[in-house]
Amino acid sequence: MARKISNKKLSLLFLSLVLFFSTGNFFSTPAHAAGASHVVISEVYGGGGNSGAFYKNDYIELYNPTDSAVNLSGWSVQYASASGSFTNITNLTGSIGAHQYYLIKQASGTGGTANLPSPNATGTINLSASSGKVALAKVTSSVSGSRDLNVIDFIGYGSANDYEAASAGTTSATTSAERKNDNGGTANGLGNGWDTNNNSADITVTASLDPQSSTSSGTGSEPTVTEDDHLALGNPSGATTSTSNSTNYLMTKPQYDLSYNDSKRTPNWVSWHLDADDSGSTPRQDDFRADTSLPTGWYEVTASEFSGSGFDRGHMCPSADRTSSIADNSATFFMTNMIPQAPNNNQITWADLESYSRELAAAGNELYIISGGYGMGGTGSNGYRTTVGNGVVVPAQTWKVIVVLPKGDNDASRVSTATRVIAVVVPNDQTASSKPWSSYRVSVDSIETMTGFNFMSSVPTSVQDAIEAKVDNGPAN
Repeated sequence: MARKISNKKLSLLFLSLVLFFSTGNFFSTPAHAAGASHVVISEVYGGGGNSGAFYKNDYIELYNPTDSAVNLSGWSVQYASASGSFTNITNLTGSIGAHQYYLIKQASGTGGTANLPSPNATGTINLSASSGKVALAKVTSSVSGSRDLNVIDFIGYGSANDYEAASAGTTSATTSAERKNDNGGTANGLGNGWDTNNNSADITVTASLDPQSSTSSGTGSEPTVTEDDHLALGNPSGATTSTSNSTNYLMTKPQYDLSYNDSKRTPNWVSWHLDADDSGSTPRQDDFRADTSLPTGWYEVTASEFSGSGFDRGHMCPSADRTSSIADNSATFFMTNMIPQAPNNNQITWADLESYSRELAAAGNELYIISGGYGMGGTGSNGYRTTVGNGVVVPAQTWKVIVVLPKGDNDASRVSTATRVIAVVVPNDQTASSKPWSSYRVSVDSIETMTGFNFMSSVPTSVQDAIEAKVDNGPAN
């Protein structure tokens, strides 16, 4: 005969089971979804109009990582100083589309050279260039801080006394606080929707200012190329983002990728993708400047260090290859994209090859280009030098590899033994212009032997072996 269990015992048994399952390992608290399920503050820039600034205005940028449009009527963005209250408010109107951006133009200063893209809203808030707090709220009245129930998203940066978990880094006239992309990385090509409710982990301080509005593509930034594009055919030196790898440090920008050598204070190589979409009407910005995105403690080469040396500040990724937006063109003037280049090399021979590359792109091709310097010691207009400025190494030669493909997809898989590859090595001296660039053509194999790099490593080995052994003999203009 079955023993009857009393209701009291059943209740105790049920309570025990609940406590076991809820406190033990059987159930675990689900991890916070890193991709936000709400509109986020994707970038904050408070240096607009300051001395040394690029943009004339401060701005706050929003991003919608969801699959549906969100009505922003009745919402606001609010700003407070690092220890202040939220008394600075800009009301929002309209909506933000799925995977789209919303740009809020704020106060201007007397500095800066560029206007922002057309904003979706305009306010008069004067943000601090270094430290502050920004809230996205579903009300237009003042909020109390990050824990206010009306706050949708919140960023505290610099020395702010309020933030999500921990403050984001300190910004400046030339850097912004930008949210990581949907995969938690800093490369473009994805929307800026990473959110673990930790400002320190989710937000990076970057010199690649990238204000975007609802007219932007919604895929990460105005530039049309991404990190994957720039290195689609391979990372030739195996560069990494570890700061301990100071002679082969990988830097990724929307406009190009590079391997930086802190001991030489120049790039080992710069790699970029080029097609007709990269051409526009943007004028040359000529805003040569130090790259403040280098790791803390590394020397930042300044714009004036080549002055009087007899060597040009020689672009690797050319200014004229990035004319689709002001941001794109300006990014080519970071000194991490420069090597000391003999004027007759840079302005004549090298420039002619750059121009020819753009002609190929305009004809319906897409190009993968990688270039750098090799050796030490070149001859400029003032004679022979091994270094310029504060120890910036002058290379003995400049080299470039160009892979030419008709426009398409899955580029690495489309490289074949018939693909045109142009490779050159040019002496870094004033005699370089005595011959056309086509006279300096060599095989890719010879540059690999010289540099120790492995180009086109993402291409099947049998194809690499065939095309890297050839010396291009195609047309030169």
